[in-house]
Amino acid sequence: MKILGDRISILEKEDVLSIVILSTADKKKLMGLFLWLLAWSVCGVIVLANYFTLADQKAKLFVLIYLSFWTYFEFNIVKVFLWKRSGKEKIWIQAGKLYYQREISGRGKIKEYDAHLMSKPEIIELSKTSFSDTINQSFWVKGGERLKFESQGKEVRLAMQVSDEEVRVIQSEINKFIQKHIGN
Repeated sequence: MKILGDRISILEKEDVLSIVILSTADKKKLMGLFLWLLAWSVCGVIVLANYFTLADQKAKLFVLIYLSFWTYFEFNIVKVFLWKRSGKEKIWIQAGKLYYQREISGRGKIKEYDAHLMSKPEIIELSKTSFSDTINQSFWVKGGERLKFESQGKEVRLAMQVSDEEVRVIQSEINKFIQKHIGN
């Protein structure tokens, strides 16, 4: 078994390659995210509670619009928190198929791709001057995939928020295993 940093493990056993990428290993940042989520939730509840005390229709409309945005961001930050707390990516190749799962607390849909019908995985390069790349690699968002391949006309992205060195090792291991066992 290969261990890359605090988050990634790679295991090759007989005819199976298994890669597990944990969402985070930084408990201090996770606590900060939780406190931010808690503060955001409390603010929304306070605004909602005060909605019923308003008499002016324009003020009520403003609060409803505010609460719609608040709900959208509440939903997104809850998803990020759950992912960071107990999420992991699982990639495994077995019997000519690549399986990919984003799992949170033991739940997640498994996607299956025929290794014969997929392109070689490519690294998604990051630009140091790109605002969107910088945001997607930050702790506070779910995303920032670093590896991609095409299967039956669809682009598939995986390996969220891994370093340049780690994504090169993951790509190399996948390509080596596919070449050795599937010959694609």
